[in-house]
Formats: sequence, C-alpha cells, structure tokens
Amino acid sequence: MIEVEKNFAVKAEDKVRLVHGATLLFKKEFTDVYYDSPDYALTGNDFWLRTREGRFELKVPQNAGHIKDRITDQYQEFETDAEIARELGISAEHPLSEAIKEKDFTPFATITTKRERYQKEDFHLDFDEMDFGFIAFEVELMVQKQEDISAAEKRILEFGKEHRLNPESAGKVMEYLRRYHPEHLAFLKVRGVA
Repeated sequence: MIEVEKNFAVKAEDKVRLVHGATLLFKKEFTDVYYDSPDYALTGNDFWLRTREGRFELKVPQNAGHIKDRITDQYQEFETDAEIARELGISAEHPLSEAIKEKDFTPFATITTKRERYQKEDFHLDFDEMDFGFIAFEVELMVQKQEDISAAEKRILEFGKEHRLNPESAGKVMEYLRRYHPEHLAFLKVRGVA
C-alpha cells in the first residue's frame, strides 16, 4: 500500500466542520522516536526511520523531486525488521535496534502524540496534538498502485478546497526541527526535503 497524504493548517474551529458526518475510528496516544545519522543520511533523502511504541517503521518516498513541487507526500511504509534492514542496506542477522548502529543511526527527536482519527468517505482525517504544543491535521488516502497516486492527490486537494483549508502547513517533525534543531531543518531545506 502507498500512503498519499497532505498536511493542512487548521484552527480549533475547523475541527467541528471537518468531522461533521465523519466517524471517529479511534483516539490514542503514542510516542515516536526518529533516527538519523550525524550527516542526515536518512532524512536528507526523505527517509523516515522511527520507532512507534517500540516497533520500528520506515517511510520511503515514492514521489521524487523538490518538496516545494510536490502536491502531496507519498510514502511506502515498511514495518518488519527484515524489510527495513533491506531498504537501509544493513544486516538482518542482528536485531534492528543493534544493526542500525552500524550506520550510526541515533535518535534525533522524541515526540508524543495524541491522535484522533476519523473516517470520512474513504479519507482518513488525523488530528494530532503533540507534547511540544503543536497541532497538526492530515488528510490521507491509501492506494494500491503508483498509477492511482495522481487521482488520490486530486481528491485530497478537492477535499481541502471544499472544506476551505489552508494548504500551507508543516508536519510535526518539521515543526519539531524548526523549534529545536534549526541546523537539521536548514540542511533539509537545502536538500529540498523541507
């Protein structure tokens, strides 16, 4: 599955309008720990390695080019240690928590999120409140094939227009870097990832 997603800037009053007619799927709290090397080998290539509640996940970009030219973000997610090790080119002989040390991958951000996920038609609507005082809103569609991405992007943008959403918004990790690691964010801007 390919995740096609877009963050939108929202205000508190937008939520009532957005969830009208939607079904609450869940409320949960989770902690993500993001990893990279000192030279930003992962994030500099738009790869996002994290643990969520202790389990490794890797998001690999499916859309190429400068982020400012992107309509949405598209990632393939890998959730097994073997898949992640293969994608990162590291040994699968040892536990992933040990193997990532070969590449000098260490934590650079720990973020606890309170998430409410709603279903509206086939869209997932995620309202995230982070422990560092940032609120994010994301619209997501899942597609099976690369050729379905363009139609999903159009639908997400139409959803945003219909609901009068501001398309300019940072995701939680970029906002975290802006506040706490501006040198990392500056590097990602030069690389076209931020």
